[in-house]
Amino acid sequence: MISLIKSLVHRPAIRNGMARDSRGKFRDPRFVSFISDFNRKTLNTDFQDAVLRGRKFARYALVATLVGVGAWIVIESAHALSMF
Repeated sequence: MISLIKSLVHRPAIRNGMARDSRGKFRDPRFVSFISDFNRKTLNTDFQDAVLRGRKFARYALVATLVGVGAWIVIESAHALSMF
């Protein structure tokens, strides 16, 4: 009974990160071959920064649009109420 509980609770040292995996970082040599043949350029971080700036600008534009629409509704409502 104790051995059954021990086997259920036991976790291998490799999975816990306490021992090194002898198979290496890449376990499949075909994957390494594919990566070396493909030889893709590294990610351009300037492009990533530009995307983040674009998203920030789009967020500000959306907020400005919503504020403008809200102001227009208030002005038109005040104009309609002043007619009565």
